[in-house]
Amino acid sequence: MRKSLLSLAVLSALAVPSFVSAEEVAAAAPAEAKSAWTASSNVGFVSNYYTRGISQSWHKPAVQGGIDFEHTSGFYAGVWGSSVTPNTFPDASAELDAYFGYNGEISAIEGLGYTVGAIGYFYPGGDWKKCTACTKADGTTPNSGGRWDTYEANFGLSYKWISAKASVTLGDWFGAEKGTGFEGGSSGTTYIELNAAYPLPWYDLTLVGHVGRLDVSTKLADGLQGDGGRSPDYTDYKVGLSKSFSFANSEGWDAGLYYVGASDNGYWGKRGFGGPSFNGSTERKDLSDNRWIVSLSRSF
Repeated sequence: MRKSLLSLAVLSALAVPSFVSAEEVAAAAPAEAKSAWTASSNVGFVSNYYTRGISQSWHKPAVQGGIDFEHTSGFYAGVWGSSVTPNTFPDASAELDAYFGYNGEISAIEGLGYTVGAIGYFYPGGDWKKCTACTKADGTTPNSGGRWDTYEANFGLSYKWISAKASVTLGDWFGAEKGTGFEGGSSGTTYIELNAAYPLPWYDLTLVGHVGRLDVSTKLADGLQGDGGRSPDYTDYKVGLSKSFSFANSEGWDAGLYYVGASDNGYWGKRGFGGPSFNGSTERKDLSDNRWIVSLSRSF
């Protein structure tokens, strides 16, 4: 999620007598008012869309983009989207995120900031009931349960180039509940993460690091075929380099090279719940295995 500028200038008309000179008018004119709001947009490409250590694009490239708004008070809001695979999210080929929150500073410690917010992950057209390859404990496919859509609240702290954030689901985690083959509802699922973006002294490079832990508040029901692991819980990691640069007299470009993966217990592996295609294909992939990711984006 990126922040940038939206200028909403308000110009005031100045009525003056005819004998006042142009120079005097210019000197007396009020300064252009600056808007309290700023906005930015971004577009990007990734060779493999990984989020929280899991590939959302079946290990294939994805196109992404979004727009962010920010107020001088610290309030922010935005939308962001990416292509995803219907192999993982049946009948959904896009992820749309909508979020808002507040960023502030803790004056007692210079450089210490905080953020509080909420985000919704939406998968238009996607639904658990459209999962042709899902099997519940009783041997049937899911016939109830909702969409993949998920909602989270979050709180974070930052100090200079390091930050930490905790997120908790306000409903079921991607529709995981009894009707979709789990022991119960998954509201209250948590994700804790630690992030770093350390500016290096060479070539305007930034060293990026991340580690996160997902704890789903339910487990697979007994007898679920091919589960490969009783719980979706895992720890994920990311390390790499990013570089901002200009190209053809245009600013706002950023490129990155990252190594990502997760210490999965089998749930997301080829023989696990996350491995087979949920869209009827016989192909299986380990969605959490270690991969090198290349990204290219531009902010406006």
